[in-house]
Amino acid sequence: MQTSLSKVTFLIGSADEVIHIPEICTKKPFDEEVLIFLNDVSRVLMSDIRSRQYSDVVTFAFWIRKSSTTTLKEQHLRNDGRYRLGKGVAFHIAPSNVPVNFAYSLVAGLLSGNANIVRVPSKEFEQVSIIADAFNEVLCEHEGMRPYVTLVRYGREQDINDLFSSMADIRVVWGGDSTIKKLRESSLPPRSVEITFADRYSLAVIDSDVYMNTADKEKTAQDFYNDTYFSDQNACTSPRIVVWMGSRIEEAKQLFWEMEYELVNDRYEFQPIQAVNKLTSTYLSAVALSECRVEEHKDNRIIRIRIPEANASVMDYKDNSGFFFEYDCKDILEIRKLCDDKRCQTVGYIGDKEMLMPLIESGIRGVDRIVPVGKTMAFDLIWDGYNLVSSLTRTVARL
Repeated sequence: MQTSLSKVTFLIGSADEVIHIPEICTKKPFDEEVLIFLNDVSRVLMSDIRSRQYSDVVTFAFWIRKSSTTTLKEQHLRNDGRYRLGKGVAFHIAPSNVPVNFAYSLVAGLLSGNANIVRVPSKEFEQVSIIADAFNEVLCEHEGMRPYVTLVRYGREQDINDLFSSMADIRVVWGGDSTIKKLRESSLPPRSVEITFADRYSLAVIDSDVYMNTADKEKTAQDFYNDTYFSDQNACTSPRIVVWMGSRIEEAKQLFWEMEYELVNDRYEFQPIQAVNKLTSTYLSAVALSECRVEEHKDNRIIRIRIPEANASVMDYKDNSGFFFEYDCKDILEIRKLCDDKRCQTVGYIGDKEMLMPLIESGIRGVDRIVPVGKTMAFDLIWDGYNLVSSLTRTVARL
């Protein structure tokens, strides 16, 4: 055990402490001590001048304020005569390409009453350091919370995965299909369970009439930018396909993409390798997708490919950093094949969300989230169809 742990960098916690983590008492979900602790972390984050450079850190800090977590408590705790506790030890594997995801997963574990071991991204994002520093500072004031927060960084060593998995009552795996496959080489104890977040894709549905009547189109451009370019379109929540509906599609497209281009050109740091990758993906799409059309563009900061049919097969040719498929839609059920795929996760919308209900009610196997454009990355305790509080707790029946 000590040999494996010697390869681990501890951002919070230590090798000596993590060995004893299976002995830690579980807490009730939304324990008051946890809510106060998280509120203090929020306060420290908001006062850290570095946080102002990262909107994702600020968003996280707001999400863990006591007013916010109290609202979550009201939403998720049921007074049904049963008693709930955390499962025990939660081992979280964060994705490598979303800097703040590890913190949301950690907080889900804390709010559910668990002691947590969280593997942070191997890439040294500044956001990870800012959040880890805040937790470390507040843990000095809340010593009772120290055993419940362990942050680690290591490579892909299976012996370390084996060790932490052997301690876990629940394993939470983010990061996609290959990460899940790798972690499943490390067995769990017989009564332990696993939540996995596999590779997903998302889309946006825009009612052109609603968009054209929107007063603040600059805000809409910023919202779409936040959903896509902010994460280099790497997040599973980032729209890959834009579906247009309504009677003013061509007019809306021209204005929407012109405003988006101005924002991207002004703010987005575009790397040469991204340009090469997008050019390659454009050629591959043009060859593979029958009757598709590459829309005219100033440069490849924004690439748009109009497709004659919306189905999941186009996702075999997806790219990031501003690479979009587009589909003109008369009836929402035209995109059923695209959404009847378990990989389909989020639908961002501009317009009336009720326009999507015939699609959902048709019995599709995909789509776990329907949110306004600008909110696709907003974390919630119901994610990918999982109720995380229910999944991370156990219920004691009292008859």
